[in-house]
Amino acid sequence: MTEAIVAANTAWMLAAFAAVSLMVPGLAMFYGGMVGIKSTLNMAMMTLGAAAVVGVLWILVGYSASFGDSLGGLGLLGDPLEYFGSGKLLTAPAEPALPPAVFSGFQMLFACITVALICGAVADRMKFGAWLLFAGIWAVLVYFPVAHWVFAFDTADGSVLGGWIANKLKAIDFAGGTAVHINAGIAALALALVLGKRGAFPNVPRPHSLPLTILGAGMLFFGWFGFNGGSALTAGNGAAVAILNTAAAACAGICGWLLVERLREGVATSLGASSGLVAALVGITPACGAVSPLGALIVGGLSGVVCSFAVSLKYRFGIDDSLDVVGIHLVGGILGTVLIGFLADPAAPNGVAGLFYGGGVDQLWRQSVAVLAVFGYTLVVTLIIAKVIDLTMGLRVPADAERDGLDVSLHGEAAYALDLAPVSAGATPGSAVAAAESYTAGAAKAGAQ
Repeated sequence: MTEAIVAANTAWMLAAFAAVSLMVPGLAMFYGGMVGIKSTLNMAMMTLGAAAVVGVLWILVGYSASFGDSLGGLGLLGDPLEYFGSGKLLTAPAEPALPPAVFSGFQMLFACITVALICGAVADRMKFGAWLLFAGIWAVLVYFPVAHWVFAFDTADGSVLGGWIANKLKAIDFAGGTAVHINAGIAALALALVLGKRGAFPNVPRPHSLPLTILGAGMLFFGWFGFNGGSALTAGNGAAVAILNTAAAACAGICGWLLVERLREGVATSLGASSGLVAALVGITPACGAVSPLGALIVGGLSGVVCSFAVSLKYRFGIDDSLDVVGIHLVGGILGTVLIGFLADPAAPNGVAGLFYGGGVDQLWRQSVAVLAVFGYTLVVTLIIAKVIDLTMGLRVPADAERDGLDVSLHGEAAYALDLAPVSAGATPGSAVAAAESYTAGAAKAGAQ
């Protein structure tokens, strides 16, 4: 590899890193607009807090556990001490190659966003401290091992062994259908089951700011080009195909979700468009390097349609998945991962033929096993983590804190100045007391929305 090619690849990966970094505040806005006015800041804090905790753990042990040499050659976990503290990543490669630091930073954001996705299922009712503890433990016991399974490939000379899904099973997951979306989706389901429903469920607060949600969805869309395109690790054809397929799927997903809304409810909503966009992006994530642009339209369109139906099932089963993490990320992740077995085009960068392209069921069974493995492991371990935390420090806020809203109860702040009346004597303007008093008065005026 020439130095010019390495420079181009490095520049592209740095750009992709920057794009993916916007997904964290984008998710905070996306989730923040979907909750009631009393929990907006809490959703932002849960998103940012999870990213911060996971980022620290990534530097300490996460990169090693995910991409270190597989312990015992089993493909289950990388050596957690191989890159402890990531000091070994400071040195440039002896031969021209992508700097390991940029790859580690890029993958760190994958870990951060995966854990942050889970919080949407537990909006309005989870302790902030319990959430941060859960995020850290879950990253170590679930995300890092599964990332090793899926993303860690053996080196060409066999000196470093990677994960079993990538190398032994040879399932295709270009950018994280299993490790990111199925992983986060099933964890969200398990955590929601242990935590229980909101007190007002199913009569929960309506989204308080759909423009904020649309803005968040747009930031996620932008970041997804870095998420999927950057997973090619080169500034070449693989990244270009991934980006084109990502855009194609997103358009089809919006159309699919809105069509279902129009037929079922007689209206096409902005929340539906935002949800259809994200559902399609989830679906195309594992498949963006395996399918043609036509295949991307099919994956995106089906993701929009199927996820639109899936999110309504929470009411039928009485599961309070607050912001549809299960219906979009779990269902969309499974759909996109399995569809590779049908739609994989041998002319695409992954070079594998699916059932519809003469490949038989070979790739389909591999994709299905990968889905089942991640589903089963994550469900069991997440249930254990959540139950242990619940039995020790407790997961749920008190009923009065849930009623009053988590912004004031947990953070002493309000997202909006709803009342311009002066605060009481002794309360410093801008303080938690002032914020609480201002919020309480304003919420009363607004009918405690």
